[in-house]
Amino acid sequence: MDHFPASTASSAPPVRTGPRDPGDAWVEGDHGRFWGRFGAAGVLAHDPGKGVLLQHRAVWSHNGGTWGLPGGALHEGEEPVTGALREASEEAAVPAENVDVLFTSLLDLGYWTYTTVVVRVVQPFDPVISDPESLELRWVPLPEVAGLDLHPGFKASWPELHRRLES
Repeated sequence: MDHFPASTASSAPPVRTGPRDPGDAWVEGDHGRFWGRFGAAGVLAHDPGKGVLLQHRAVWSHNGGTWGLPGGALHEGEEPVTGALREASEEAAVPAENVDVLFTSLLDLGYWTYTTVVVRVVQPFDPVISDPESLELRWVPLPEVAGLDLHPGFKASWPELHRRLES
């Protein structure tokens, strides 16, 4: 199994430099507090020979220490597929040209949405931790995913995503 550990793990978020995108904000409602003023999206990359690419989330992040998808807040007016691929590139160096979109899955809470963009790897690549939001990136065989400490949102969606990947 390929592991890509971070060189340093911090319990504090990194100091931000430069302007912040307006989408980088919390929203709150009846179902709780979520990151992404305009919603959020992430990539579930599936390489049939390796499994799915998962991100071990930095301890300082929301639900830190759990396993989830490279992804994050959408920019204003950004399409979820575009945003998910942008975030996966920023966080894990997932090259958009090496994947094909298979399907999307939408969680819509009324005041916040999360789109999972499921892609098939058509040209193998090595993920790279390219920002401080990851402790580790790992290709995980499908049968082993449920045995990890998953991000609550991903854990709730995994059974259906897994079923669709295997069909």
